[in-house]
Amino acid sequence: MGFLIRVVVNAFAIWVVTLIPALQVSVIAFPPGETLQLVLTLLLVAAIFALVNTLIGTVIKVLAFPLYILTLGLIGLIINAFLLWLTAWITSFWDFGLRVEDFWWGVVAALIITLINWIFGIILRPKKD
Repeated sequence: MGFLIRVVVNAFAIWVVTLIPALQVSVIAFPPGETLQLVLTLLLVAAIFALVNTLIGTVIKVLAFPLYILTLGLIGLIINAFLLWLTAWITSFWDFGLRVEDFWWGVVAALIITLINWIFGIILRPKKD
C-alpha cells in the first residue's frame, strides 16, 4: 500500500513539474495522448522513478555518504537530479515517458519533486496515538 501511495504522489509531483515550461521537463503520453493515457504514463514513469530511487538511489546514497557530510547534504540535490535523469533515460527507449532536456533544470525539477513528496509525506504520515 505504501508503494502505491508513493507512486501516486510521485506521479502528481512529476505532473506539477511538467506544468512549468522553463524546467524543460515533459511527459510524452501513450498514443493517442488523451487524458487517460497521460495519467497512465505519469503513473508508469512514477513507478519507474520509485524503483530507480529505491534500488539505485539507495546504493548511490550509501556510497556518497562522505560527500553528504562534506557538502552538508547539498550533494543530495545532484543525486536526485541524476536519478530523475536516469528515469528519463530508461523511458527514452519507448515512444512515451519522461524527457529531461537539461541536467541543471533537472536539478531544479528534482528539488520541486522532493518538496512535493516531503509535503505529502507529512500529510499522509500515519498518526501516532
